[in-house]
Amino acid sequence: MFIQVIQGRSSRPDELRAVGDSWLTELGPGATGYLGGTFGFTDDGLFLAVIRFASRADATANSQRPEQGAWAERLMATFDAPPEFRDYDEVLVLLDGGSDDAGFVQVIQGVARDRAAVDLLVGNGDALRAMRPEIIGGTFAIAEDGSFTETVAFTDEATARTGEAGEFPPEVAVALSSVMDGAVFHDLRAPWFESP
Repeated sequence: MFIQVIQGRSSRPDELRAVGDSWLTELGPGATGYLGGTFGFTDDGLFLAVIRFASRADATANSQRPEQGAWAERLMATFDAPPEFRDYDEVLVLLDGGSDDAGFVQVIQGVARDRAAVDLLVGNGDALRAMRPEIIGGTFAIAEDGSFTETVAFTDEATARTGEAGEFPPEVAVALSSVMDGAVFHDLRAPWFESP
């Protein structure tokens, strides 16, 4: 799987969403390898799009279509300044990978300096489900330098907050501290999703 993240500020959220939503019907049917996306705004107006393709080659082929270029120009015009793009060739799937029915999504960005800690946190689905049953799933996209963007889908924000206040086994607490040290948490309280 390949993930591209687009993030930037927009003072025209309704217009941005309308242009974004038009992609699925206008361009989505011709996008080979498109798997879906998670979208939303933080309370302070930061827009985040976490878009999944089967491979970087599929994403590149999509971006090279003339109609994609025209659509991208319309989208870029809705941002207050040019947005930031982040590409990830390695994506780890967390539990069920998320759900279009999630009521709350956290997008977490940081730098993981200990790969073993990442594997411990993401790799043991049964333990995670037992500790945090309110997590539906998510993705952990990581670059070669350790920079990452993680999405975590929850049924709702209230249960997410209750779950994060709980205690974790010592080895999990150490791994969490290692991976999340300095990370930035973006809360999407009204996320939306696109699936092919």
